[in-house]
Amino acid sequence: MDRWEQQGLRSANSGIRNQVEHILDAYEEQRAQLSEVQTRLAAARSTAKSADGLVEVTVDTAGVLTEVRFAPEAMRSNPDTLGRSVTEAGREAARRAHEQAQTILAPIAEAAAAMPELADLVPGAPSLRDPLPDDELPASGKS
Repeated sequence: MDRWEQQGLRSANSGIRNQVEHILDAYEEQRAQLSEVQTRLAAARSTAKSADGLVEVTVDTAGVLTEVRFAPEAMRSNPDTLGRSVTEAGREAARRAHEQAQTILAPIAEAAAAMPELADLVPGAPSLRDPLPDDELPASGKS
């Protein structure tokens, strides 16, 4: 191997090392953010009222019902109306919770999308993003 080939290999090796260091730095940053994100997700709640004002529902970021409140006049409504009001408020609260969770998770998703692909570093390696459905990738990660 001549001097030029050795220099080329050293240069390529240096480039790969820089990319790996970048990935490790990004990983450490994400790891530090993850604890905060988990805390925020656990504490977040979304509330919605039914259009008729009979019911107010609160859910966590997973859409799990955590509280239901009825207006005093709700006790005078029929069961079908009350059921529809609970369902309407629950769906709206769950929709808001999903949006809230996406907002909380956005910084981590953006950082992950900015990281180089494994295939960029190791020729022939599989993409780590391919198994994810498009709706789970941040907008910048979609093709």
